[in-house]
Amino acid sequence: MLDSAAMTTAAGHELAAALTAGAVEQAVIYLRGELGAGKTTFARGLLEGMGHTGRVPSPTYTLVEPYELDAWQVFHVDLYRLADPGEVEQLGLTDLYGPQAVMLIEWPERGAGRIEPADVELRLDLQGEGRSLLALALTPNGERLLGAAGWLPKV
Repeated sequence: MLDSAAMTTAAGHELAAALTAGAVEQAVIYLRGELGAGKTTFARGLLEGMGHTGRVPSPTYTLVEPYELDAWQVFHVDLYRLADPGEVEQLGLTDLYGPQAVMLIEWPERGAGRIEPADVELRLDLQGEGRSLLALALTPNGERLLGAAGWLPKV
């Protein structure tokens, strides 16, 4: 349970630590949840944790916000305003994905079949005054990332 925006930001810092420690070379992370669930707050935390010191606006109107960090490129994508998955082609997302790149994609269902498959899916849900966070590894890359963050159950 994430009881505050600060805890949501801290969760982003945890995943950022796994990325910057070299757990994976690249990652696609889907951020799911209703409006106001904390998707952009999580993204801000991840970016801060990776060394970004500037403003992190919601990409609702720009659709893609790129961040050039020391060793990484992070692309924060918000597909909420797309009317059709075919509109993804105009964003050129496939050209952005590669080594040392992280794609954070909000509302991935709006780009169904046209975006990179997720390594990790994060589900943020409002619960009372706080939020719940469910993290799912969908690929071996995602398992390495969540494992390095300490987010996989110990077996």
